[in-house]
Amino acid sequence: MTQAVIIFTSCGSAGEAERLAEALVAERLAACVQMQPVTSIYRWQGAVERAAEVLLHIKTRSSLSAAVEARIRALHSYDVPEVVVVPVSAGSADYLAWIRGETD
Repeated sequence: MTQAVIIFTSCGSAGEAERLAEALVAERLAACVQMQPVTSIYRWQGAVERAAEVLLHIKTRSSLSAAVEARIRALHSYDVPEVVVVPVSAGSADYLAWIRGETD
């Protein structure tokens, strides 16, 4: 059985986040994408930066991780977009089955 994962990425605007989320779900690469506003503090090109971003939680299968990453890179405006894949070690059997059923 393919393991469920949550992939994290962040976008610089709500519009970009929505376009990415809609593409991933429409293309069946993700069963669900949740979005929430965050403030990020990070180092970039030698300086400490602060930015308002939208954090995406992408619910999918581990077997689709590479395809999701490729789609993020194709649609994302950042030079180095965040792509962090976290395995789901346990969860509701019905919910995990739903993720499997809604993704290709």
